[in-house]
Amino acid sequence: MRPESTNGTDEGGPAVPMAWLCAEYVADELLRTGGLVEPGSLEYQAGRRTLALTVYLCDGAESSLGPRDESRLEEWLALTAYGHPWEEWVRARLTDRRLRDGDDEGLALARKSWRLLAHTHLLATDLGALSAASAAGLPVDESARAWLPAWQVGLPLGHLALRLC
Repeated sequence: MRPESTNGTDEGGPAVPMAWLCAEYVADELLRTGGLVEPGSLEYQAGRRTLALTVYLCDGAESSLGPRDESRLEEWLALTAYGHPWEEWVRARLTDRRLRDGDDEGLALARKSWRLLAHTHLLATDLGALSAASAAGLPVDESARAWLPAWQVGLPLGHLALRLC
């Protein structure tokens, strides 16, 4: 079976990048199952894109379609954990993939998703400021908001969804 399909189009039509689509499906299922935010919200989209990138760049969608694979789940949890340099990891993996495989359709969608996550900002509680304030023994004002790149909102959301599955 071919890993990509032309989805009923003539030869030379757009290919469906199955690895990316599977990664998005896994991310969507994890977030829906977790029920942490309303599907369709900006936060949900940020979490879905963040998880899809994590799954795709781990080659998880190709070898494991289900999120119940314990070794994959542990790997995704480690990558999305607080303090892990996820942004740098994504940038490095995207570059490695491009050098190794060229710009295929799946990688193009992953790069587009990364650009959206990096350049879209959401008004949210600044989790980095919360941990610094609490570590200093200062009272924490959780209502204080900051404009954050979407991946900084999606990453903890994705991690929580993984914990709940």
